[in-house]
Amino acid sequence: MHVAILLYDGFDELDAVAPFEVFQNAGAFGADCAAEFVTLDDRETVTASHGMRIGVDGVLDPATDRPDLLVVPGGGWNSRAEQSAWTEAEKGDIPDAIASLHDTGTVVAGVCTGGMLLSRAGILSGRPAVTHGDALDDLRATDADVVSARVVDDGDVLTAGGVTSGLDLSLHVVEREFGADVADRVAREIEYERRTTPVEH
Repeated sequence: MHVAILLYDGFDELDAVAPFEVFQNAGAFGADCAAEFVTLDDRETVTASHGMRIGVDGVLDPATDRPDLLVVPGGGWNSRAEQSAWTEAEKGDIPDAIASLHDTGTVVAGVCTGGMLLSRAGILSGRPAVTHGDALDDLRATDADVVSARVVDDGDVLTAGGVTSGLDLSLHVVEREFGADVADRVAREIEYERRTTPVEH
């Protein structure tokens, strides 16, 4: 499973780094799984919402690339910061890329307010979804079916609530794709007690 984690200036660090560590650990424990950090533009680093700079592995081209899973972090939605998920939603390039990849068969997962970018891409319409608690009113104002859950699995679209829920989402995906033994081993490795049973539709 090729996992592409889509970064942009202002993303929340844990939204992206936590899933990356989970998927890389799964690969180390024998799962056919690897994650990478990608952007839509050619650059060496991206600056996250709390100032951490992360190196980029490559450029994601929605016209030609076909990751198995696209993970979209949130960040800064509620503050409407200049560099944030909100700004990226307004610009439109990331929502367009999400929609294009989903149309061609990529499973898409939104962590925290990354779910709002999925909504702006038009792929949550009529589907169960969740986002960060402070952005739920914004999600309710869309056509999504907002549910009370930490992680929502609707098959080819997954969403997770607040920042740390990215751990639960990624561990759920590992279990879904590679089995409970691998997911439990990863959870033990990172000393994380799984907090939820995802809502599945």
